[in-house]
Amino acid sequence: MATEKSKVPGAAQLRPFQNESDSIAIGELTIENRTDQVEIYGSLSITRDQAGLAAARGLKELVDAVVAALVTEDLPERIVEKPATRVKNPFSG
Repeated sequence: MATEKSKVPGAAQLRPFQNESDSIAIGELTIENRTDQVEIYGSLSITRDQAGLAAARGLKELVDAVVAALVTEDLPERIVEKPATRVKNPFSG
């Protein structure tokens, strides 16, 4: 059985744990890439229609990519999360 590609822009392009800059959205759900974690926050309604199916497939594609990246590594029990670094706002006076 062939699997259909998700119609969520960027879902296939996010490579988990590869950089500190990738960010995509599925509905109101935001997924941000970091080298030590993938952050997922917001909300997502998976409706019983084609749009809901596309959202569910996009989310599954993302979670599958995260799992695939994790199973290839020798993982510690837990990591100490890196704190976010603050940068000066270039637009402030």
